[in-house]
Amino acid sequence: MDHIFDPELPIIDPHHHLWDFRKVVDRLPVALHPFFDNMRRHPLYGFDELAADLGSGHNVIATVYVEAGTAYRKDGPIELRPVGETDHVVGVAAVAAQRGLGGVCAGIVAHADLTLGDQVLDVLEAHRVAGRGRVRGVRHGASWDADPSVVIPGSRTPPGLLLDDTFRSGYSHLAPLGLTFDALVFEPQMPDVIDLARAFPETTIVLNHLGHPLGVGPYADRVEERFAPWRASMESLAGCPNVVTKIGGFAVGLQRPSYLADPPPTVDQMAAAWRPYIETAIELFGPQRCMFESNFPVDAGGCSYASLWNVFKHVTEGHTPDDRAALFAGTAASVYRLDAELSMASHARTP
Repeated sequence: MDHIFDPELPIIDPHHHLWDFRKVVDRLPVALHPFFDNMRRHPLYGFDELAADLGSGHNVIATVYVEAGTAYRKDGPIELRPVGETDHVVGVAAVAAQRGLGGVCAGIVAHADLTLGDQVLDVLEAHRVAGRGRVRGVRHGASWDADPSVVIPGSRTPPGLLLDDTFRSGYSHLAPLGLTFDALVFEPQMPDVIDLARAFPETTIVLNHLGHPLGVGPYADRVEERFAPWRASMESLAGCPNVVTKIGGFAVGLQRPSYLADPPPTVDQMAAAWRPYIETAIELFGPQRCMFESNFPVDAGGCSYASLWNVFKHVTEGHTPDDRAALFAGTAASVYRLDAELSMASHARTP
């Protein structure tokens, strides 16, 4: 079992998923994409698997569930089928509370097709009702690259989605409803996020995975070359006060070879690889606009849950207690408005 650094430090994990691919895992393409290899290793990641990770030694006081395209309704209007995922997560949260883990899925980032324009209001209302107060934001993935080895097959979106007028028509309804937007893009698309942030300054954007710096496919030998444009985009985004960033997701893009590593990388090796990105983000955005994330079970292909948080703690050991409190919990609690939920969770755990 991993030695846990700073085991008392409170953590809010603001980005994890739940999934069940057991019925489809045998039909996944072989060696087509490393993400499929991870799905084969972890075909089921439900409450029990999440609870085991949460119990691996770190002081995780709450989590935020982020849409993963699972548990959709099997019938009814297509645009409303993602509401089934919110139904499912609320059920998991209820089970967690009964077992003394009241902070699990304290917040939900749901999926809604923002290209529906004004019609997305019906979807957002359905999520609100299904979420019973837990839905805090929306994610409509916009990751795109011309090379199919970079994008997970089946998840391709058209280029320039964040610039599309119909998308922006739907997007315009988020801020009036108090909803954030989780932006899922790759590093070359970060200028689109900058444009979106400037066009809608009242909408809070949560940049997922630091904008996904890439080190795979055509980018495999260009990691150092792409660092400068990534940093430039991060600097521009930091100039938008409505943007915050999640720090994580390294095992999906930057460090995807770790899926096949044997033995797996050590904490020191991961810290060395990730440190330039982590320190740059904190320097540009400040701790109050950065939050560490697990991105589990996706990043489970790169390391264990315990090791992941050990890396983040190791890299930030020179920061002040106030800065670390923000990075590991405070920013997530503020952005996803979790104070009331954490108070309820604490009360639920009191004997």
